[in-house]
Amino acid sequence: MDMWLQIIAAVVLGMMLFRMYPAAKHWMGNGPKAEKGDWQAAVLPLAAVVGFIILLVAMVRM
Repeated sequence: MDMWLQIIAAVVLGMMLFRMYPAAKHWMGNGPKAEKGDWQAAVLPLAAVVGFIILLVAMVRM
């Protein structure tokens, strides 16, 4: 029974990827281009989240 569930999940995932491919291709070709400062705007919140996680780990170890 468990094997059939995995097979069905794999088929559904394959169908979903097949269905989404044209839209993803369109988005990649016609999406907005990166401008100066975009990387900094993305890295700053990521660094804040990493710093917060490090703070939480440090508090648990005490």
